[in-house]
Amino acid sequence: MLEKTVKLEIEKNFGRHEKDTGSPEVQVALLTKRIEALSQHFKKHRKDTNSRRGFLKLIGRRRRLLRYLQSTDPARYQEVLKKLQLRK
Repeated sequence: MLEKTVKLEIEKNFGRHEKDTGSPEVQVALLTKRIEALSQHFKKHRKDTNSRRGFLKLIGRRRRLLRYLQSTDPARYQEVLKKLQLRK
């Protein structure tokens, strides 16, 4: 899990207002941080298949949120991709 300070900083950078935790931008950013942390974990522990299942679920959830954001507001979608450096 992510530390509280990291979460607060992500909410501040991607949120629409101070306490915004539910907007798709914030959710995608939080999921991206967790995915990055787990990918580092899998470099060290290659045979951890139980955690890999949760990792794949996180990737799927992020993909769905990005698809939703792209269909509702393409400008915000592009901004999130640029900030998170996804899909170069």
